[in-house]
This record gives sequence, C-alpha cells and structure tokens, in this order.
Amino acid sequence: MPTIELSAGPIDYLDTGGAGPVLVFGHGLPMNPSQWRKVVPLLDGYRCVLPTLPLGGHRRPMRPDADLSQRGVALLIGELLERLDLRDATLVLNDWGGGQFLISEGRAQRLSRLVLVACEAFDNFPPGAAKALPMVCAVPGGVWLFARLMKFGPVRRAPGGYGALSLRGIPDAVLDDWFEPLTSSREIRRDFARFATGTPARETLLAWSERLREFTGPVLVVWAEQDRMMPADHGPRLAALFPDARLVRIADSATLVPEDQPERLAEVLTAFLAETGAPPIPAGR
Repeated sequence: MPTIELSAGPIDYLDTGGAGPVLVFGHGLPMNPSQWRKVVPLLDGYRCVLPTLPLGGHRRPMRPDADLSQRGVALLIGELLERLDLRDATLVLNDWGGGQFLISEGRAQRLSRLVLVACEAFDNFPPGAAKALPMVCAVPGGVWLFARLMKFGPVRRAPGGYGALSLRGIPDAVLDDWFEPLTSSREIRRDFARFATGTPARETLLAWSERLREFTGPVLVVWAEQDRMMPADHGPRLAALFPDARLVRIADSATLVPEDQPERLAEVLTAFLAETGAPPIPAGR
C-alpha cells in the first residue's frame, strides 16, 4: 500500500489507478478503506483513491502536534488531493461526515462533486451512542478499555453501537482489523482520543454546515431507510442545503450502506456520475 507524507504524518492509501474520473472515499472510525471493499470492485472505469485517515483504524501514528480535530482531518483530505494532484474529483463519505468541512474551509477547489452516504451532518457529531466517546476518551485509559471491550462479540454487536451500523452484521475479521491498531499502539490510541475529543460546539458545527451552500457542484445524498444513527430528516435537509443536489433513499440498509447494499449503492453512484459529466473510462482507452 502506498504511503504519502502529509503535514499531520504518513497516510496510507489505496489507488486503483487508471484514466477514469477520480473518486476519493472517506471512512468511519475506527475504520479503514475496507469499509468500501464491496463497492470499489463494482466501479470499473473509475480511479478510486481510498486514504486511511487517522480515525483510529490507521497503523502509522500521526505527529504529536498534528491537528486531528474534525476540521484538521477534513483539511488532510484536501492536502491529499493537492499532493496527488487529483482534479475534478468526487468526494464520497459514509458514516464520518467531517469531510464536508473541506468545503466550509474554502478548500474544495479540486472537488467537482460530493456524495454523502448516510453520514454525520449538522450537529450530529458524533451520532447515537458514540456521543459518549469524547467523555470516554478524556479519561486516562478510556480508549484502551474501549478497544478491549470491542474484542467481545456482545459488546461490538450491541444495538446502540456498532451493531446498529449494519443490518447484515459486519464480519468479525473486518472488525478485528478495524480495532487492532487501537489495541496494539499507544500512539494510535492517542490519535483516536484527539480526534474523538476534537469536535467543536454545536453552534460551530451548524455554522460550518451553513457554508456548505457555497458548493455549487452536483451533490448526491444517499440515505438509509433503516438507519438508527443518522436522523431520517437529515437526508432531505442536506439535499435542500446545496444548490444542485438530489436525494436517493435506499431500503433494507442501516448506516453502512456499502456493507448492506453495495450493488444498489454502486448503481446509484455510477448513474449520478454519468449524469453529471463523469462517465467511466474503460481500461485501455
């Protein structure tokens, strides 16, 4: 897996390459690009770039002075776009929604489109039971205890937490991979705690959300009908916020639409891309 050195530290990323339109994927915490493992193979003709963001599932610790707040991680996406010289890109988010703040910060010049799939929005940072994470992470040893508890099936599948993210259930091997860095590295736990405690006040979040109106490119909002983490009204609210947005609801799915309905999500995504000037370019052309 390639690594690029950014201002916060080394970032691993996957890059499928090719001449097709560029899609940049974000992920949740403490996840990694395997969140999209069922979707990317369905996107022939697109160049998919999937960074492992410092949200707890990363394996290379960040610098001690790195800004790992919601804003800081969003700006890292912008830095990645610049360093890899990615242009006319489509940013695709699911679960973690902080990548939107790249727009709020006026750093979205390399983005032509935005796809928001059942993600945090407005003042829903963090969502559901994860609202307790800042308090847990502020306690000495709290992140270590959190990571250890997530090794146990009944805890990791609790309906108020990670068990609410997928109707199908996330495979244990995938969850083990997501949580392993937290259990094995003190520095990764430090990074995770800094992110989890780096969410601004509700008033700031709502002010940042208002700035999203400035993005004039096409926006696709995909909302899951069985989502217990992201409020049902946030999908329509997001679609109404942007000048050029469309809303698609996907049935039989919780927050992790890439896990529950990958084929349907790929179908909706590729249709949106083709309709907005980014059709696939087959290999060899």
